[in-house]
Amino acid sequence: MSAVPSAAEPRVEFRRVWKKFRRGRTHDSLRDFLPAMARQLARRAPPAPSVLSASEFWALEDVSFQVRPGECLGIIGHNGAGKSTVLKLLMGILAPTRGRALVSGRAGALIELAAGFHPDLTGRENVFLQGAIMGMKRAQIARQFDDIVAFAGISEFIDTQVKRYSSGMQARLGFSIAAHLDPEVLIIDEILAVGDRSFQRVAFQRLAELTRRSIPVVVVSHQLDRVAELCSKAILLEHGRVAHAGPPGECIARYVESGLGADEARTGGPVRFEPLVLEPDLPLASGSPLHARIAGTIERPLAASESLLVRVRSVETGEPVFAISSESAGVALPASGRFALAVELAANVAGGSYLVEVAVWDRDTRADVAAGVRRIFQVRPDHAFSGSVDLRARFAPVAPERAREAPPWT
Repeated sequence: MSAVPSAAEPRVEFRRVWKKFRRGRTHDSLRDFLPAMARQLARRAPPAPSVLSASEFWALEDVSFQVRPGECLGIIGHNGAGKSTVLKLLMGILAPTRGRALVSGRAGALIELAAGFHPDLTGRENVFLQGAIMGMKRAQIARQFDDIVAFAGISEFIDTQVKRYSSGMQARLGFSIAAHLDPEVLIIDEILAVGDRSFQRVAFQRLAELTRRSIPVVVVSHQLDRVAELCSKAILLEHGRVAHAGPPGECIARYVESGLGADEARTGGPVRFEPLVLEPDLPLASGSPLHARIAGTIERPLAASESLLVRVRSVETGEPVFAISSESAGVALPASGRFALAVELAANVAGGSYLVEVAVWDRDTRADVAAGVRRIFQVRPDHAFSGSVDLRARFAPVAPERAREAPPWT
């Protein structure tokens, strides 16, 4: 019998995990499968785990991390980076080619839509089925049943076959089961994005509640603001490798930067932009000036409703902070040829990473006409305040009898 892990020991652990997959032909019939199996058995020795054949590739390469009780690990990365492979290895759906993937305790998981659901069973029957798969007794499941159904918001349809559920209903029920049946570890894929915004909000609130109860959580999500809010640490996967590990804000900034490419000139719209320049190229104190240099070539005359838009948003939360168009600033662009603009911004924002985007914008459709250019700048957390914008509040003591008079700085 294995020893029970202490509270300080990791409940989830990846130890130098490698995973390879085979690309190419699949065997859809027994006629194709048997000759292929015969050829494989005829080999004198199987290839070493560290060796790739011509048809294989590494989905994960030397990935390591730990999650302790009360920690929430966010895994982010672009499509194909290996995020879902990590979760399937944790759940034992896949086995590592090399290394070890360990989970200590009863795991609740939602890693694929309707995974584990029997489509011909009702929602009620699937709740008890999932609980049994997690090793729970029927009486334990029954005690949580009403809470599961209420949280999922499907009480009217709980006795309907799951195959009749929408994708959102399946996601809500699957998450509710995983989060309510007393998991000792919770593993959640980005399938939460299927639900509506109100459900996403309460789902992430539930995850936060579980971490406060010292339940380790592993979550994959493209909702960067939720990762920043919920997770205590994060890893960024790029092409199957850990590109960065640390605080969520750092990983999110690296993730956004990796999506910028080299920020080379972009085409396909009315303006061919040159790389965006931000100065100074170092972390700023809140309130400091930030200078942007915008240049490009007008490929076709802009329509009357089109102008340049300078937009700033938080990298950690994705929330817009500021936007202004060349039209509203009273700046006219040439009808054709090269142009250049200098823009000064006051970085009156909280400490963190911010993305400056410049694009051609249409005020009638309120949408970008084509992709523009982007750059990240950082603000040091020197000036302590809550919120996203620094309104430069000032305090001064005054005598109570003079409280209605003008403040001392006027």
